[in-house]
Amino acid sequence: MCLIVFAWRPTHALPLIVAANRDEFHARPSLPLGPWEDAPQIIAGRDLQAGGTWLGVGPEGRFAALTNIRDPGAPTGSLSRGELPERFLRGQLTPEAYLTVLTGHLEHYSGFNLLVGDAHELWYLNSHTGVPEQLPPGVYGLSNAALNTPWPKLLRTRAALHECLDAPEAENLLQLLSDPQPAADAELPSTGVSHEVEKLLSSVFIASPDYGTRASTVLLRRADGSTSITERCFGPDGPLGEVNIRLPFAQGEKSALG
Repeated sequence: MCLIVFAWRPTHALPLIVAANRDEFHARPSLPLGPWEDAPQIIAGRDLQAGGTWLGVGPEGRFAALTNIRDPGAPTGSLSRGELPERFLRGQLTPEAYLTVLTGHLEHYSGFNLLVGDAHELWYLNSHTGVPEQLPPGVYGLSNAALNTPWPKLLRTRAALHECLDAPEAENLLQLLSDPQPAADAELPSTGVSHEVEKLLSSVFIASPDYGTRASTVLLRRADGSTSITERCFGPDGPLGEVNIRLPFAQGEKSALG
């Protein structure tokens, strides 16, 4: 993932609302959102090159999402960051315990931001600070820096999410993820890449022949645990299809397939 905006309101009728874009090279193979053959309790996309995922849900209300930290000069980690959401979704540790254990192994991974939560808590870890944080209720944005770093696309998308909170609909949230407008030159962040690349990456929805937004995902979780997830997939030439998954029960020990 390269952009996630989300509302965490644990006492609300819609405690978790997520709208996220996954940006990646088009040549990198992956599977769209769906139950995993070897772990049908997990609903997520799947990276077929290194394994793992970027966003998914699991039993007992488990949720995880990942973004990379853009730092071209940093050393490359020996392990894939995609295993971090996967391990949480497969496991049974609480969000706090999982991130606490992870802080002892950060040197194995390139820079990342990780969200993990369940029906009761949502936690965040930035690998550069190495300090797990429990998130209070609020509306947040996460891109390829720290939580709520005021990059133009993050501010624009988070503001659009605010406007949808009273009556969020999947289509409205997908629309806010489709914004192709790049930031003005004076507003571009400086992350160590060329001006041309910085400009390309500054839009909410990224489109280019080799690299771009591969998936837009919207998750709506209700207080009873029922969840709807919509994913719209894209290739270099445009839309590839849409997946809609409904989990109509309060998730407990049951698998996502019932």
